[in-house]
Amino acid sequence: MQAILLIFVGGGIGSVLRYALSRWINNTVISHFPFGTFIVNIIGCFLIGFIIFYSERYQEHVQEWRLLLVTGLCGGFTTFSAFSMENVQLLTDQRVFISLLYTMGSIALGFLATYGGLLAGRAV
Repeated sequence: MQAILLIFVGGGIGSVLRYALSRWINNTVISHFPFGTFIVNIIGCFLIGFIIFYSERYQEHVQEWRLLLVTGLCGGFTTFSAFSMENVQLLTDQRVFISLLYTMGSIALGFLATYGGLLAGRAV
């Protein structure tokens, strides 16, 4: 039951943060490119890399922190479903180049951000 509660709390916080940050970005940057979800997902990749590496340093309560922060917070913060829907919408609007750029950029920068998070966790 504790695991479910940790995931629930982390997921709620992550979802609210995703909504607020994505909305703020999309209201700030006027573009057909879905910068809100893109930036949120890159930040989430960095955070998950950082949290996983950093939590390895401390053996006490590692599982609880991972449930709260990785499964809950990062799981609620990032969103593959929005990424998929935005790509379908871009393709429906015949914005193929933007869709390809979004997909390739998300994958490439997502990997780099996760690796950067691991390096940052190692440096702390």
